[in-house]
This record gives sequence, structure tokens and C-alpha cells, in this order.
Amino acid sequence: MLLIFFAFRILFTWDSPGRSNFEAQTIDTSLSIGYGIALGDIDGDRKPDILVADKKQFVWYRNGDWKKFVMIENLTVSDNVCIAAEDINGDGKVEVAVGAQWNPSETKDEKKSGSVHFLVRPGDPTKTWMAIQLYHEPTIHRMRWVRASGGAYYLVVLPLHGKDNREGMGAAVNMIVFKYPDLLHRSDPAYLINTEMHLTHNLEIVRSEGPAKRLIYIAGKEGIGFIDIDFKRNSKALDLKMRNSQAAGEVRAGRAVDDKDYVAAIEPMHGNKLVVYTADGQNRMVVDSSMNEGHALATADFSGRGDVQVVAGWRRPDKDGKVGIRLYSRKKNSATAWEQQWIDENGMACEDLQVMDLNGDGRLDIIASGRATHNLKIYWNISRSK
Repeated sequence: MLLIFFAFRILFTWDSPGRSNFEAQTIDTSLSIGYGIALGDIDGDRKPDILVADKKQFVWYRNGDWKKFVMIENLTVSDNVCIAAEDINGDGKVEVAVGAQWNPSETKDEKKSGSVHFLVRPGDPTKTWMAIQLYHEPTIHRMRWVRASGGAYYLVVLPLHGKDNREGMGAAVNMIVFKYPDLLHRSDPAYLINTEMHLTHNLEIVRSEGPAKRLIYIAGKEGIGFIDIDFKRNSKALDLKMRNSQAAGEVRAGRAVDDKDYVAAIEPMHGNKLVVYTADGQNRMVVDSSMNEGHALATADFSGRGDVQVVAGWRRPDKDGKVGIRLYSRKKNSATAWEQQWIDENGMACEDLQVMDLNGDGRLDIIASGRATHNLKIYWNISRSK
């Protein structure tokens, strides 16, 4: 009997062809909202740590024991909303920028809505960090560090609305771009780019060598637009809008084993559909339409076999009363057929998720934060190697 049980456990622990397997570890059950996640080495031990923008605190969790440290709290009157981390100066430790004063209904008054800050690390990163305030516009919502082709780093910031915008109508969103290290001694942006887009909910940085080389994807009311990553031309995002794209809230780019680029999106903003496009936008495939407030997305090869895989999370109960995260894998030898599996079934009201190899085993893990579930989890990738 014991032998039968052992064989059963092996069968469902290791992956079958086309599947990847994960083991969940909860590292926090006290998040207020868990607005955003960033990943990177905070303390210089060569292990990626987890950073979270929570309601009133920016925090980090130390890789290994996952002890929680508060970087800064009560930065603004309204909530925090986003965080970005990247090792820019090459010292092995990430630089951190954050966005706060989240007040999406206030699109006029910069004092009441939006803020952007660069966090200055103390000698001991477990202590309180100092914030340098930068230029901002109302409804700051997302940010990313970008390395341009010449090696310079920029902080790219995206509001949800254009100034004075109402319900997605009116002024378009300005992409705000700061150059590092200039932002340490001047608060004004290096570039202020009119995207001509509205309700711009998220962005993706593409560094591939394929047809989508050096582009910033923007998901918004008008679909998926692009901005040149080098900012050499102030072309508007809609000038390079992806063909056939529809209103979107999340966007991520990926590459298959055959070197063909693809783009995944959640449509519309806070929508129910997971959609995958070919990079040229020619083909649009609805992979799933059962989510409720889809709010988190990543593309990766979790299996290590060159599979086309997308992970998506939603934060409100679906028609079956469940929140969670699913992994979608394109079937072998098919351009349109997909299979799906649960990563977390009803234990994660997913607000954000990110992907990185946290333990150095060569497999990509998933890190997710839950809004209504108030939790932070690591989903350790225990799939077999190639």
C-alpha cells in the first residue's frame, strides 16, 4: 500500500509532457493590498529579494528566511501604488523607485493625486530609506527601469489618466521619463512623451532582437501601442499601434523556441479575457474568457523546453466563485490550441505577479500578491529539467 501511495505521489509531483508543476509557499498573510511587486538583490548577497508596494508601506523580504523589512511608510496621504527595482550602477544591489498618492478619480490636482520618488538606501538596507521626490502628474500608476541601447538607464512612469481626463476621455496620457543619475539632483523629467492613449493601465519593456526590438508596449483603452525605447523620436504610441489589438489592461511579450515573438494581453482593463497575439498583430487568439478582473500577467518558459507559456491572475471571484492564477501552455505542434492548469485555485486574489528564478536552480518561479486574500506567495517551480 505504501508503495502504491509513493508511486501516486511521484506521478502528481513531477510534470507530464506539456505541464509545469509548482509548490506554494506563503511568506506573508498580513498585506493590506499588495499593489505591486518588484524583484532584485537588496542586500548584495547575490540572491534576488522580493519588494512590495503595499497600501502604506514599501517593504522587502530577504531571500532565504523571507524576513520582512519596512523601507519607508506613510510616504503620502493616499495609498502607495507601484515599485521598480534594477541594479543600475553595477554594484550588485538594486536601485529603487516608487509611486504613491494613488487617487485615480483626481485628474487635476497634482497635490492630491500622484507622486514619484527615488529611494536612497541607508548603509544598512534593513533600516529606513530616504525618499527623493520627482516630477509627477496625477494618477501615477506604473513604472519600470529601462536600459536604452547606449547603456543609459531611464525610469519610465505611466499615469492611468491624462491630466484633466474624465472616464477615459479628454487629454491623453503623458509618459514621464527620468534619466539616471540625473534624477538624483534634478526633479524634472528628461522626456515628456504624449502617448495619445487613454486609460494606460500597464507597460512592458521589450529587449529582444526580433521584430519588436527596443520597444515599450503600452496597454490602454485604444489597444496596445509602442514607444521607441531610446526615446530618440517622439512618435506617439498610436502611430505604432499593434494591428488588431483591442482595449487592454495588461501586456507582456514573449518568445517561442522557434524565435517567433508573441504578445499576451488581458482585455479589456480589469477584463475577463486572456488574449495572445503574434508579434505583428496579424493573429489574435482568445485563450480564456473566464477571469473576473484579470490584473496580473507574465510570459515565460517554465518547463525549460521552449514552450509558449503564459501565467495570468485575477482578483475577483469568477462564475465558479474562485479567484486565482492559471498557467496556459500552447500545445505542441499547434498554433491555436492551448491547455491550462491551476497554479493557485481560490487561494490568491491576484493583484500582481512577477517571475524570476529565486533559488538558482535554473527554473523560473512565480511570486504573487493577493488583494482580498492579503497574502504574498512564492510558487516554487519543481518541474523536471529539460
